[in-house]
Amino acid sequence: MTALFALATALLWGLADFGGGLLTRRMPALTVVVASQSIAVVVLGAVVIATGGWTEIGPDLWYAVGAGVVGPVAMLAFYKALALGPMGVVSPLGSLGVIVPVSVGLLIGDRPGLLQFAGIGVAVLGIVLAGGPELRGAPVQRQAVLLTLVAAFGFGSVMALIAEASSTLTGLFLALFVQRVTNVLVGGGALVVSVKRGGRALPEDGGGMRVVWAALPALAFVGLADVAANGTYSIAAQNGPVTIAAVLANLYPVVTALAARGVLKERLRAVQAAGAGLALVGTVLLATG
Repeated sequence: MTALFALATALLWGLADFGGGLLTRRMPALTVVVASQSIAVVVLGAVVIATGGWTEIGPDLWYAVGAGVVGPVAMLAFYKALALGPMGVVSPLGSLGVIVPVSVGLLIGDRPGLLQFAGIGVAVLGIVLAGGPELRGAPVQRQAVLLTLVAAFGFGSVMALIAEASSTLTGLFLALFVQRVTNVLVGGGALVVSVKRGGRALPEDGGGMRVVWAALPALAFVGLADVAANGTYSIAAQNGPVTIAAVLANLYPVVTALAARGVLKERLRAVQAAGAGLALVGTVLLATG
């Protein structure tokens, strides 16, 4: 069950990142974050009311609040790092956030077997290579590296926090709702500050709100896929070793790369193809170890 839900997480996160990347080509990244998460808040609110999840309010929800605060900060740091580039360095570095939940799993007593330890190493290497690291070219700005490491730590922290936010299914719905409300508050605040400093909230091509309204189905998909991924990861981490769940869930860069190959016809570089292959080998080792 752990492997199944963790792989579902990778699929959902990978597709959400791909969709979010396409949307940020048409509108500001902060707008994409706030709009997609606002849709998720509405849907999750209805689910919480329908399932009676509100009755499970407790101190564990502070983990969800923490995840909701850290998530937008990590995402903004990641987008800023991508803007500074080069993307071929930033993208694989961002996936190193897997170290956080893996470390947490080891601290709380997870003890993978020798074959699974090998699978973790192979899969993490595959994840990094799947991002297509640039081994030559212009030097990377120190700020880009620091921002990427902040983003990676943030992404990994969200995984660790959301796994602790609830131990029941209805409680999980409430935790995800609280996380998304916090996301919207933090992201919305950042958007207001950005606009006051001269940034933009709507596309510059003259479409304005019409572009946002037209993109609502895609925004809904991104927001809901991200929510579902957090949910499936929480279930995976609670039903098996966190170390295995975290590594398998972090295969999402492979999904994003394959989606770009299938939809946008982007050609995979040799290093990306090798990374995807290693990630698959690591997955097999983890599942059979």
